[in-house]
Amino acid sequence: MASTRTTYDVVVLAGDIGGTNTNLALIGKKGGTFTLLMDRHYRTKEEPSLVEPLGRFLEEAGREHRGMVPELCCISGAGPVVDGRISLTNAPWAIESKAIEAAFSIHTSLINDFTAVSYGVILLDPTNPEQITRLPHGDGSMPDPLPGVRLVVGAGTGLGVGYVVKVRNKTEAFPSEGGHVTLPVYDDESRGFQRWLEARYGFVPGAELGVSGQGIANVFAYLAEREAAAGNLPGPSAKKILDMPDPERPAFVAQAAGSDLLCAKSMDMFVKLYARVAADHTATFLPAGGVFLAGGIPAKNEDRFLEGGRFMAMYERSYAKHIRTILAKTPVMIVKDYSISLYGAANAAVELS
Repeated sequence: MASTRTTYDVVVLAGDIGGTNTNLALIGKKGGTFTLLMDRHYRTKEEPSLVEPLGRFLEEAGREHRGMVPELCCISGAGPVVDGRISLTNAPWAIESKAIEAAFSIHTSLINDFTAVSYGVILLDPTNPEQITRLPHGDGSMPDPLPGVRLVVGAGTGLGVGYVVKVRNKTEAFPSEGGHVTLPVYDDESRGFQRWLEARYGFVPGAELGVSGQGIANVFAYLAEREAAAGNLPGPSAKKILDMPDPERPAFVAQAAGSDLLCAKSMDMFVKLYARVAADHTATFLPAGGVFLAGGIPAKNEDRFLEGGRFMAMYERSYAKHIRTILAKTPVMIVKDYSISLYGAANAAVELS
């Protein structure tokens, strides 16, 4: 087999580490193209540290891709990077760059998981429907991305926000805590939800409490309480979901939304709140390069975002005419590629080296 240097400009060991899964990949870069050469998945809580699965992965990669040795390593994890270390909230160990470098002699960078997503979106082709679904505006138009800021708003377990800019020929992704801005509400029902959350948490709630997996669970619980107070009994599907622990509810609410009225109303409010969050951040960052809806929830519930223009109709609303004009010209896209974090980590390794 040809050597790494003749086949690719650089080969990167990329990782995406969560509380449940540890995903590792070997990615080759040639020119501006990143190619996934090999990937493996491990159970985070079954590993004593990250070094062990990394060692097994590299041994297997050495057998399958003889002569293709990674020159850079970049690992993303759910948490802030402090002194070359990420303390994972739902895992028995932390990620440490020095430990990886000592074990494998590979220059290693650590980045936040959402920073990896942000570095990944710039590699996507907006014209490729396997990677991206473009959301049509109210007038049917789908503006093309222009040079400028790219905004990423990703709803998964939590709500991540990040942005990517190119300054003096260098592309850099910046993290943000934009998922914790105040929850934007738009009518009496959503204001009731805001008050319900405020009573639960003791302060005006952040956007993540309505726009995330836990957000779906919160919306569903609020609407279920409201319906019960009005004397309306839940349907069979909603009743089963109400008997589940909160962390298990979001996926079942989304699945039942096509047949259960309460679940459908929950997902409707979730999508509209998501749209308001995206619109508010659009006004902040002016992302001519587009708004990328990342995370597992938009990709898995694409039809609900598109149906009747549900997302875009709420996204385009504003009291200010000039803001409505900005929103109407901003491309909005759902990210469909589930390997985005691994590609993003590889891109970050190159950009940060």
